[in-house]
Amino acid sequence: MGPRISDRVGAINESATLAITAKAKALKAAGEPVIGFGAGEPDFATPAHIVEAAVAACTDPANHKYTPAAGLPELREALAAKTLRDSGFVCEPANVLVTNGGKQAVANAFAVLCDPGDEVLVPTPYWTTYPEAIGLTGAVTVPVMTTVDKGFRTSVEDLEAARTDKTKVLLFVSPSNPTGAMYTRDEIEAIGRWAAEHDLWVVTDEIYEHLVYGDNEHHSMPVVVPELADKTVILNGVAKTYAMTGWRVGWMIGPTDVVKAAANLQSHVTSNVNNVAQRATIAAVSGSLDAVAAMREAFDRRRQTMYAMLSSIDGVVIAEPQGAFYAYPSFEGVLGRAIGGTTIDTTLDLAAALLEQANVAIVPGEAFGVGGAARLSFALGDDDLGEGVQRIVDFLA
Repeated sequence: MGPRISDRVGAINESATLAITAKAKALKAAGEPVIGFGAGEPDFATPAHIVEAAVAACTDPANHKYTPAAGLPELREALAAKTLRDSGFVCEPANVLVTNGGKQAVANAFAVLCDPGDEVLVPTPYWTTYPEAIGLTGAVTVPVMTTVDKGFRTSVEDLEAARTDKTKVLLFVSPSNPTGAMYTRDEIEAIGRWAAEHDLWVVTDEIYEHLVYGDNEHHSMPVVVPELADKTVILNGVAKTYAMTGWRVGWMIGPTDVVKAAANLQSHVTSNVNNVAQRATIAAVSGSLDAVAAMREAFDRRRQTMYAMLSSIDGVVIAEPQGAFYAYPSFEGVLGRAIGGTTIDTTLDLAAALLEQANVAIVPGEAFGVGGAARLSFALGDDDLGEGVQRIVDFLA
């Protein structure tokens, strides 16, 4: 008798970010004064006009039935229009596939593009889901290391050093989860032209496109490098921009053959996305961005507070977050210390000690492919944020 669980699925790790958030919530429910920096979701309610569209959709019998697996035609059209409005990328509804959250878009993209043995270049630190989705196809994640002193951005030189004759895809993310790093237009152009020169596919995750701060600007790689358009898959979703993490609507945009293949896959795996959530998404992407601007203003304020407080800790090095809603401080300068009777050798140790001794939940860098740093979300209320970071300051004092 062989193993009960298949090798491929048995190799999947639980999402560390979701696991830490669940543990923090359980402790809080048990009466512990836990402050969690683990969740990658806005602390705002979904804007009212989006909720109202969903309420209305519930009463329409058309939404009680199966609809096309690739998405409601009206939504695919709205997403094509939204993409042109927000990033300048021109596509048709046939280039759009509506998915069950951004994670299904990620899974679909790699399932369609990768065969066993193909290599995918993934700059580190990376979001926990990417290597799992790549591994399920039999392809290989090739980490491309970045460092805090370079703002956690990769370069053409680093990517070229990692490229082999098996390299098929470059995963590109700006703004980044977990670091908040962003690439300049010139950097995006250089990387895009390098990918085109070597005939690579690019999967670019743009889910944080609207969460950009200061003078930073979001640029879509296939807009900056148009010759890449036929070998680019864009991933996106409503979760972060519109505070709709629980609605589970994402999408992928790509060449028609890629989208058709992904739609065929999705027709067997999940069929259509929840129709009510799709109707709500039409209202979200077609409506005003005023609510998004208000949320971004709050995130920006919290970003500056967290950055200033973490920067003040002796031994902690942090690149200022430019986008998304995460800070990614390096704790290498404080590792090796004995704190509270425990020697903190790794960021895994630090995360465990902070949760047990300071009631603070952070996500250690090991979850994102490399230890030594940790992700802290600033998508939580100002008072909790200030109190939680102060606990870290005091713990490391």
